[in-house]
Amino acid sequence: MGLFTVSEAREELQRLRPVLEEIVALRADAAELGAVIGAGGPPTPLGGMPEWKAATARLDDLMTAVQQTGAVLKSLAPLLVDFPSEIDGVDVDLCWLEGEDGLNWYHRSDLGFAGRRPMP
Repeated sequence: MGLFTVSEAREELQRLRPVLEEIVALRADAAELGAVIGAGGPPTPLGGMPEWKAATARLDDLMTAVQQTGAVLKSLAPLLVDFPSEIDGVDVDLCWLEGEDGLNWYHRSDLGFAGRRPMP
């Protein structure tokens, strides 16, 4: 897929919001269910193995849906999504982190999250 303009990336982020919100909720459910299944943790009203399998399968589907837009899912916890772009001839990733209201940060593609800066 090609590069996103800032406005295209912001529009795509808005379209992805319901998907991203579901990923955050399912991630928590899968973690809780996994603790019960894997380590014999305390019972959870969420269920057991069948519910864990369903949650992880749905998570896989949602993560695939994000990737199919051309965005890059960089981290699941916290949820971090990059939109490949270019600013002043430099390859950058427009960077959204779980909890942020909008797409207001970027970093050079070769620097990653540590090089994160506010959008010009």
